[in-house]
Amino acid sequence: MENLKLNVLEQLTKEVRRLTGKNDAAHDFEHIMRVYKNAKKICANEKITPKLVLCAALLHDIVSFPKSDKRSKTSSKKSSILAAKILKKHNFSKNEIQTICNAILDHSFSKNKIPQTIEGKILQDADRLDAIGAIGVARAFAVGGHTNRPFYNKLDPFCRKRIPDDQRWTLDHFFRKLLLLEKLMNTKSARTEAKKRTRVIRKYLDDLKREI
Repeated sequence: MENLKLNVLEQLTKEVRRLTGKNDAAHDFEHIMRVYKNAKKICANEKITPKLVLCAALLHDIVSFPKSDKRSKTSSKKSSILAAKILKKHNFSKNEIQTICNAILDHSFSKNKIPQTIEGKILQDADRLDAIGAIGVARAFAVGGHTNRPFYNKLDPFCRKRIPDDQRWTLDHFFRKLLLLEKLMNTKSARTEAKKRTRVIRKYLDDLKREI
């Protein structure tokens, strides 16, 4: 990657660190850097030029409302709007800005949308990978703690006879979202990694069954 591009990424990284200082633990600067790392790996495996993907990864959660906040579903939209202002300041072209902002706008699970561009698909994969595996377990319970939710429904912890309700119990989030992500990956390399991380989650659930 050219030095100029590296310089822009470094500048964006510093700006993102400042903007995400008050984000919750599941969507903080470290989350963004893990998504950035995931995106970089996917780009290398898929042989995609990484510049726009990495910019989208850095900027995808610069506005992040807590899951308990009614504005939570607007986070990706507001992030894309703020991202456009930042990118314009760094002299990105209109087409580049549109590509990056569309990727940010379409990446979230709650929108239930498959991005149209490869940049959007890779960002979505990179973000979803951080929701599963060992880090995914940690993030799920971080959000549950932040919203003061019980760990699980004591009558049916593993949703055998009911529809998962992750607004009430954290463990339900595994069945409503996390265990579904493996089949929703867009790229081959993300699917391979997702299988490994999903095995971690399933083992965790097996261990939990024995303990409770």
